[in-house]
Amino acid sequence: MKKLFPEHNEKTPARTAVLLSGGGSNAEALLRYCGGGDRAFAVKVLVTDDPRSRASEIARGFGLPAVLLDLRAFYAEHGENSIRLDSPVRRELRAAWSGQLRRELAGYGIELVLFAGFIPMTNLAAELPCLNVHPGDLTAVSPDGRRIFAGLHCKPVEDALCRGEKTLRSSVILAQPYSGDGRNDMDSGPVIGVSPEIPVEIAPDTPETLSALRAARTGRPDDRLRRLAASHIEKMKRLGDHVIFSPAAEDFSRGRFALDDGGGLLYDCGGQWVSVLSVEYSKDGAKPIPNRKDGGK
Repeated sequence: MKKLFPEHNEKTPARTAVLLSGGGSNAEALLRYCGGGDRAFAVKVLVTDDPRSRASEIARGFGLPAVLLDLRAFYAEHGENSIRLDSPVRRELRAAWSGQLRRELAGYGIELVLFAGFIPMTNLAAELPCLNVHPGDLTAVSPDGRRIFAGLHCKPVEDALCRGEKTLRSSVILAQPYSGDGRNDMDSGPVIGVSPEIPVEIAPDTPETLSALRAARTGRPDDRLRRLAASHIEKMKRLGDHVIFSPAAEDFSRGRFALDDGGGLLYDCGGQWVSVLSVEYSKDGAKPIPNRKDGGK
C-alpha cells in the first residue's frame, strides 16, 4: 500500500495553493470551508493565469496574497499568439511558464495544490500533489477503459446531454503529469471523490436534437446545446463542486487515500482500509463507492 499524501491535521495543516482562472466560486467555497473550523489543509496563496479573474478580489477578502502569472502575456512576449500546446515551441513555453509557477509556490512552502477552475495544463503535478475538480463523472468508463466524460470546458457535459444521461456528477481527481499536447493524459489519475447525482433537464429538447445541433456546428458554437451545457455546469458548481471539493481535499490532506499494489484506490474508513471506485461526498458526509468488481454500479 502506498499513501497518496502524508497525513496532516489541524495542528500541522498542509500548506496549500489554490489556482483559478475565472470567477473563483470554487476558490471561495474552499476558503469558506477552511474558515469554518480546524482543517488539515490551509490556503496560503491564490494564483491565477488571467488578469481578468477575481483572484485578487477574493484574496483581499480573505486576507491572502495573490499571484498573477499572465499566461497569454508570457506567450506574446515570446512571439506566440496562441497558448495551445500544438507545437514544440509552445510546449517549451508552457514548461518555462510552469517553472515560474513552481518558483512562486516554493516561496510559500506549498505542499498541496488545488485547481479550482484553473484552465492551463501544467506539469506542476510532476512535483506536487494537485487535486482538480471536473464537471463530469470520471468513474464512468467505456468497455475499453476510456473515461467517457473526460475533456475540457463544456465537452464533458455536452457529451452527457447528447448521450441521454439522466444525471451528472462532479469529480475530484489527483491530477497526473502529461506529455506532448496532453490529450492522452487529460483527466487521468485516481478519482478520489464524486458528487451525488445531479438531474439533467433538457426538455423540450432530446438527446437526438442536441446531437444534431452539435453535428451541424461550424466555428465557435453558440447554440442551445452550448447554452444548456453552460447552465448545467453552473448547477454542477453549486450542487457538485462546492459540495465535494473541500471535504475531498480534507480527507486527502489527512492521508485517507492510498493505492494498493495493483494501483487500485484505497480509502481509510475509520481505521480500516477498503478498496473503492471512489468516495461520494454529500452534505450528509462521505460514502465509499465499492469497486465495480465488488458490485458497484
